[in-house]
Amino acid sequence: MKNQDLAKNVDTEEQLNRVFHALSDPTRRALLKRLSEAPEKVTVLAEPFDMSLNAVSKHLKTLEKAALINRDNAGRTSICSLRAEPLHDAQDWLDQYARFWGDTLDALSRHMDEHYEDGPDGKGETS
Repeated sequence: MKNQDLAKNVDTEEQLNRVFHALSDPTRRALLKRLSEAPEKVTVLAEPFDMSLNAVSKHLKTLEKAALINRDNAGRTSICSLRAEPLHDAQDWLDQYARFWGDTLDALSRHMDEHYEDGPDGKGETS
């Protein structure tokens, strides 16, 4: 693997780590859900949460570091908007494992069909 390809792979892995870290918190997921509807001021985003504006801002900073949101400043007002591209990259990564689990479950089903007549409870085993 070339150095450039290796560096790109490391960058991709680091970006995925930031995305999954950002998604690991329910508050940040709720913020992303709200932003999926429309861009919003930070103060409006913070309203439904039982935490300080500073705490919400820290959550937004984590989302921003993961490149999941943009924050535009207009004077003293910050407006956040969703960036979906990193979510697509995370979905692509997850899809690799969805295929694996689908294949694994299909193989398990074939095994069960081949070795059990009445199901996996051990009754009616044909082997």
